[in-house]
Amino acid sequence: MINNDFFDFDPKLIEAAAQAEESCRERFSETDRIAEYNGAKVLAAFNHNRVSEQCFYGSSGYGYGDIGREVLDKVYAEVMGAQDALVRHNFVSGTHALSTALFGVLRTGDRIVSITGSPYDTLEEVIGIRGNKGDGSLADFGITYGQVELLSDGTPDYNGISEGVEGAKAAYIQRSRGYSLRPAFTVDDIEKMCLAVRKTNPDAIIIVDNCYGEFTQTKEPLQVGADLIIGSLIKNAGGAIARTGGYIAGRKELVELCSYRLTCVGMGKEVGCSLDMNREMFMGIFMAPDITANAIKTADFAAELFNRLGFECYPKKGETRADIITVLKLGTPELLEAFCCGIQKGSPVDSFVVPEPWDMPGYESKVIMAAGAFTMGASIELSADAPIREPYAAWMQGGITYTSGKIGVMLAAQEMLDKKLIEL
Repeated sequence: MINNDFFDFDPKLIEAAAQAEESCRERFSETDRIAEYNGAKVLAAFNHNRVSEQCFYGSSGYGYGDIGREVLDKVYAEVMGAQDALVRHNFVSGTHALSTALFGVLRTGDRIVSITGSPYDTLEEVIGIRGNKGDGSLADFGITYGQVELLSDGTPDYNGISEGVEGAKAAYIQRSRGYSLRPAFTVDDIEKMCLAVRKTNPDAIIIVDNCYGEFTQTKEPLQVGADLIIGSLIKNAGGAIARTGGYIAGRKELVELCSYRLTCVGMGKEVGCSLDMNREMFMGIFMAPDITANAIKTADFAAELFNRLGFECYPKKGETRADIITVLKLGTPELLEAFCCGIQKGSPVDSFVVPEPWDMPGYESKVIMAAGAFTMGASIELSADAPIREPYAAWMQGGITYTSGKIGVMLAAQEMLDKKLIEL
């Protein structure tokens, strides 16, 4: 139990935190079980694909014959249940990897349908539903977009999906909740969505934004009918070790098309030097199951503690967790900013910085972000961000150790107490 040897917590907050932690014990046990299963899966993939020290050496120039790059792709493919994978440090973000995949498989005259409502903010300009005409969005290249709204409770409209994807080239699923209060989608949910798509459009390419979802369950979306999954290495899959990068995994011919978009037609995966990045990307995926488990424990603790403080949190207690994010519905800008300031104070890096809302590139509203991380913007590390708009909720994620994650959450609550915004 946390005491006040190092941090000045209100005694009542320490007591509330201890009760919240005790209430999470059963969920923590299930999280450890999932991490053990996924850890064994990753280790087996390393063994099967003969990972050796030679794989860690970087290449330069064109990167021809980079064994480490080739073996890393094979490891990811096996772990994710894919035929092939494209894992590269020069994906600058998850959105970049998603954009590469969409431009890789779609052509003029094609139609893509998001079957989980509105996509994440940063993808809107890629699609062309926001931003300037002529910037090079999918819409500028004659690719049309449709959307199947979620039901009022935030769950998929399976009948609407079957109708909405008729004639579409691709069906798009965002697994995580984005800046919404709807639930993240479990692998079981994704399987049902895939079946709904196949009912009327068996040839559709089903693409899943897998960001924040990797290793939260024992299966990944490719194992239940998806064709492509995409993610960022500064989230779950990078295990808090990879400093940048992303991955695309799925059907071999689709991954090849994506590689042509990343490099050029005819070269694809055969070029692209790895510099000195291979070792940390291997280490990242190896550590990812346990690091993800720590983030989930931090998220569950935060939800339990802030529920006890009177706030509505998502996912709700007892719901299956399908990503590492907890949404805390705080209700006012003052509470939101105080929460983010407290998370920043609990960070190992830049704990002295005071976060403020700003016009973050790719977002429609001002965004406040707390992230004192070893890798800038790495949301597998304890972080919180939110658009400054109703319902003034914080989207909190990460925590590479449970102890530091728990302290950060408690400091967020203490900040709200110190500013007399809440009482115990």
